Amino acid sequence: MIVALIDSGLGLLPTSAWLRKLRPDVDLLLQLDSEGAPWGPKPENWVVERVVDAARTSVRSGADVIVLPCNTASVTALEHVRVEVGPGVPVIGTVPAIKPAAAVCRSVAVWATAATTASRYQADLIAKFGGDANVVGVACHGLADAIDRGDLMAAGAAITSAAERTPRDVQGVVLGCTHYPLVIDSIMAALPDGVRLFDSAQAVAAQTTRRMDSLGRPSIGNGEVRVLDSGRPGELPASAAAFESGRILGAQE
Repeated sequence: MIVALIDSGLGLLPTSAWLRKLRPDVDLLLQLDSEGAPWGPKPENWVVERVVDAARTSVRSGADVIVLPCNTASVTALEHVRVEVGPGVPVIGTVPAIKPAAAVCRSVAVWATAATTASRYQADLIAKFGGDANVVGVACHGLADAIDRGDLMAAGAAITSAAERTPRDVQGVVLGCTHYPLVIDSIMAALPDGVRLFDSAQAVAAQTTRRMDSLGRPSIGNGEVRVLDSGRPGELPASAAAFESGRILGAQE
């Protein structure tokens, strides 16, 4: 069985690595888009076209399941992809873990890109899932870009800045960008003791395995990892090797 994961950059690594841990025999097709990255600032119609085209390529490449481990792709293109591929190919999107965080924490900060922090999408999620918790957004300027470059020094500076702008009484921090789990240890070190972190990568991977099982087909594969970059055969960028998830998936410097 082949699972395709689509993101413009390294945000697909955490979910992909969890899938590798949960189902090491499943073949993974990692679709990056170095020519179009980052997707966040691009016009919505442009992103939809880019993501749907990647989904078409996934199906042509034999994908049984498609995952969008990217908040931008999920909010703009998820339903378009589902229409494109039809009901026979499950499509799993990603939503920041605001609901579980707000269920157990009175004060929550959502760390995300500047564009997501200012978006109606995040505001609607907070209104829908924030419950009685005090939920605020914290823009992590430059963090996703630094991660894509594998620049750990710049990532550390961005984390320090975000931590300084996070309310001191916060009980939980939601990682609202799929890149951020790649530097989760640095984020934890920058926050006060006792702050809980919430990200969606493991949950998305688990949901993917459930949808795979629902197909009723054997999931056995060769554990192969293939990479397409802007639709062409490629490799994970060298920057992926800076992170454990990248190394799990075979990234080399």
